[in-house]
Amino acid sequence: MPRLVRSAVLNNYVEVAQSVGLDPYRMIAAHGLPPGCLRDPELRIPMTAVARLLEDSAARSGRSDFALNLAERRSLSNVGALALLVREQPTMRKALEALADYMHLHSDGLRLTIDEDDEGVAIIALAVDSESPVPIRQGVELALGFIHRSLQQLLGRSWRPQAVWFTHSPPARKDSHRRFFGTNVEFGQDCNAIVCLAADIDAPVPTSDPAMADHARRYLDLLAPRANATMRYNARECVQALLPSGLCSADRVAKHLGVDRRTLHRHLARDGETFLTLVDSVRSELAIRYVDNRERSLSSVAELLGFSALSAFSRWFRSRFGCSVSQWRNSLHWSGTAPLPNVVQTPASKR
Repeated sequence: MPRLVRSAVLNNYVEVAQSVGLDPYRMIAAHGLPPGCLRDPELRIPMTAVARLLEDSAARSGRSDFALNLAERRSLSNVGALALLVREQPTMRKALEALADYMHLHSDGLRLTIDEDDEGVAIIALAVDSESPVPIRQGVELALGFIHRSLQQLLGRSWRPQAVWFTHSPPARKDSHRRFFGTNVEFGQDCNAIVCLAADIDAPVPTSDPAMADHARRYLDLLAPRANATMRYNARECVQALLPSGLCSADRVAKHLGVDRRTLHRHLARDGETFLTLVDSVRSELAIRYVDNRERSLSSVAELLGFSALSAFSRWFRSRFGCSVSQWRNSLHWSGTAPLPNVVQTPASKR
């Protein structure tokens, strides 16, 4: 089942596209999206189509900051009814936790986590699971830009994070990113995240109303359960987390999910999946993101994808994409806007 996102993700697309010389309606049609997605924010549309639309818009307009121009116009209201719950939380930490808990109502392919280290630094990380190997550079910048705008909406426009991290490679010019985030923006990182002081997210939210928060939570619980919270969905999340450790096995994933290996295989089989094809799918999606960053060594990419050696990664990449990873990087000058190579439909490769 494809990952879906509310069409509210395209709010203001018409204005931004026209401002850089694009025909928004022709662009929408070219990527197979219904015209109604520009009028009705509640339509559920494929994440992959939106990702390709944003990349194509950036490429055709020559504006690597296309998504940031969209994010400039974002506010909490972009997530619809979920904004009611977020605004009424007592602290920023609780607000972020509420956003993370109910993000699936806006998009079932986004995951937000909040971690804190011993030095009082908080990392608000965004993970994207499109279930397809599509370029997501612009999509990630739009999503992280939205979170940044939401934090400023609750904490005040003068608030600035300590840093902003992106996993993809840097653009030719970083001016737009520095201007938008008002802080140091670092590329080629291990995760997409906003880094701030833990004290910032423990700040009270002035608009907080516990009674309204309780009402909003009950309302959201009635809207829809987590649509894709199946064993397969949870297993994909677990695989993503375990791959870099080199310890991603069916037994370990099953243990994390609180079931035995046989139960995990049975649930995956119901969706026409095996554990190996699941791992192969996750690796394919992550591979195009990591390889895009020319500053990241191929040995590092291999390690992040859970391969024991670069040679194993190279063999897998060729079998999956039909060319060597070096050929892809060098001849296609992959930057998130070039056409994707054809995925070779072969059985999942073992390490």
